Amino acid sequence: MSEVREITEYLRQTVELGGSDFHLSAWAPPAARVSGVLRPLEDFLLDPGTVARLIDDTLSEKQRAKLAEDLELDYALQIEDVGRFRGNVHIVRGSPEAAFRHIPEEIPELGTLGHHPVVDQICQLHRGLVLVTGITGSGKSTTLASMIRRISETRSGIIVTIEDPIEFLFSHNSCLVKQREIGRDTRAFPIALRQALRQDPDVIVVSELRDLETIRIALTAAETGHLVLATLHTLDAPQSIDRLIDVFPADQQAQITTQLAGVLEAIVSQRLMPRADGQGRVLASEVLRANHGIRACIRDLKVEQLVGLMEIAHQDGNRTIDQSIAALLENGVITREEAIAHARERRNFDQPEPPKKPKSIWT
Repeated sequence: MSEVREITEYLRQTVELGGSDFHLSAWAPPAARVSGVLRPLEDFLLDPGTVARLIDDTLSEKQRAKLAEDLELDYALQIEDVGRFRGNVHIVRGSPEAAFRHIPEEIPELGTLGHHPVVDQICQLHRGLVLVTGITGSGKSTTLASMIRRISETRSGIIVTIEDPIEFLFSHNSCLVKQREIGRDTRAFPIALRQALRQDPDVIVVSELRDLETIRIALTAAETGHLVLATLHTLDAPQSIDRLIDVFPADQQAQITTQLAGVLEAIVSQRLMPRADGQGRVLASEVLRANHGIRACIRDLKVEQLVGLMEIAHQDGNRTIDQSIAALLENGVITREEAIAHARERRNFDQPEPPKKPKSIWT
C-alpha cells in the first residue's frame, strides 16, 4: 500500500480541487466531494486504525473527551495556509469516521450566489422570522453568511449569532457581530437564545433550528420585534411550514400556527444542480414572501395551497422552485434531465419540446 499522507495534505488537496467536503471512512479511500461528486484521493483503502489516527490529529484533548462521551462531535478546524473547515466525527460500526466541510475565508457577496434579487430585499427587514432551508450541502450556510454580511454593511446595530460550530468569521462593520459557539461560549441553543434577548440585539442568527424549545424561543424573539435568521433542513417552503408546526405537541399546534403566521417574513429554499457544461453547480431557489393570503393559508393550515399562492404572488417577491428551474433550463444552464430530477412538478419538464414553464420572474 502507498504511504498515507497527513490529513492536512488531504484537506489541502480538497481545497485545490475546488471540493466542498472531505470524507474519511474505514475501508474506503479518502475522498473529496467536487461539484457534488465523490472523488477518491488515493487508490487504496484506509483501515479503521488509520482513519482514527487521521481524525485524532485534528482534535484537542477536550474534544477527544467529548467524542468519547457523546459518540458525536461537531467542531471547527483552522489549518494555516489551507483554510477553515467544519468537522463532524461520528462512530460507524464501532470506529470513528469524519466529514470536513470547507468554509471559504471570504464571505461571498450575496449577489454572486445566484439568488433572485428579492433575497437582497429580505436583508432590509428589521423584524420577523426568515428561514434559509435546503438539504445538507445545498449552500444554506453560505447564503446565511452572505445575508449577515449584507446586513452588517448596510445598517447600524447588534448581530448575535449562535452557531455549532462557528463557520464563517465576520468582521465588525456598521454592526457589531457577536459570534457564540455551542460548547465553547454557551451550553445549548435554547440557553443562548434566551440570553441573546438580553444582549440588546437587532438581529439574532441561529445556525440551525434543531428542537422544539429553540423553535419556540426563536418565534418569540421574532414576535417581540427582532429579526431572526435561521436555517432548517427542509426541501422547500411548504415542508418548512409543516416541520415547524409538527415538532410541537398536538395541543400546542394551534397556538404555534397562529404565532408562525404572524411572524414569518420569508423562506429561502435552495438546492445546487449540476451545470450543463460540467463546470460545477448552479443555484436554484424558491422564495416565499409572506403576504395576507399566505399568512391566512398558514393560519388555516392549508399548506397544500401555498405553491399556488406563490405562483400568483410574484409581485410580492414569491417564486417557486419550478420557476427558478425553468429560468435555468431556458438559459441552457442545466439539462432537461436535471430539471426533471429536481422539479416539484416533473410533468412541466418531461416533454420532448420545450416545456410549458411556470411564469419566470427573473425580469
